[in-house]
Amino acid sequence: MKVLAFNGSPRKGGNSQTLLAEAIRGVQAQGAEVTVYNLNETKIRPCQNCGSCARESVCPVQDEMQTVYRDIRSADRIILASPIFFFGLSAQTKAMVDRCQAFWAEKYIYKKPIPPGEFGRKGLLFLVGGMKRDSKNSGYQCAETVARAFFRTVNVREHVTLSYDAVDEKGAIVRHPTALKEAFDAGTELVKPQ
Repeated sequence: MKVLAFNGSPRKGGNSQTLLAEAIRGVQAQGAEVTVYNLNETKIRPCQNCGSCARESVCPVQDEMQTVYRDIRSADRIILASPIFFFGLSAQTKAMVDRCQAFWAEKYIYKKPIPPGEFGRKGLLFLVGGMKRDSKNSGYQCAETVARAFFRTVNVREHVTLSYDAVDEKGAIVRHPTALKEAFDAGTELVKPQ
């Protein structure tokens, strides 16, 4: 089983990356193969809205996203981890998501979704933010909506979301009473046979 993991945080060793690392430990404990992209270090230009993918179902921008496309296509499981910035996914994460417009065109215009493969396709989403969640802010819902659209576009029909609020300073997630265990367990569950 192939697992593809995206670290959307620009902060090395930050809270999102820490959760992702725990999930990856859970995945690897089950013997699954993992490919990790640290999106801050991956050369991905923003979508240029050129319309080429609607005409040809391919993105003409030649950068590292071409390798990401290949890995998304062959993945059985996809993990996305992002901090919440201004009520949404990080810019690094959003740039990768926006470039998946080529998959959107392939699925919805050309009616050729990514095949589900032998194991089906499932996802796992980690969201971490410094704000405290209340009825007036919707940062987690905004980010979750974008991530859900990404998963749906790349034909991941179900995903689990783990989100943590009031976690801001670097390393604060390790003091959370349940987060690391929940991340490890979610990684383990993600790759268990159906």
